[in-house]
Amino acid sequence: MSARWPARYEIRIDGGLDGHWSEWFGGLQVTNDRDQTILSGTLADPSALHGVLNHVGGLGLAVIAVRRLPPEDDGGEPR
Repeated sequence: MSARWPARYEIRIDGGLDGHWSEWFGGLQVTNDRDQTILSGTLADPSALHGVLNHVGGLGLAVIAVRRLPPEDDGGEPR
C-alpha cells in the first residue's frame, strides 16, 4: 500500500525558531517546546517533505523526529 498525499507531518528539530519562519518552511506551523522547534502541517508530496528537511539542514539544525500524523476529517479532527 502506498502512502497517500497530501499528508500531515510533525517534524521536531533541535533548537528554537519562532513563528516568523513559517513561510520559509512552506507555511508549516512553527511552535516551540522548550529547546525544540516543532514544524507541523500538511505537505503536498514527498519532495515537499524533503525540501523542509533540506531547509532544516541548511540552517545547521538537527532533526530529532519526523512523524506522519493521521489524516483529519472535514471538521479538522484526526480520523
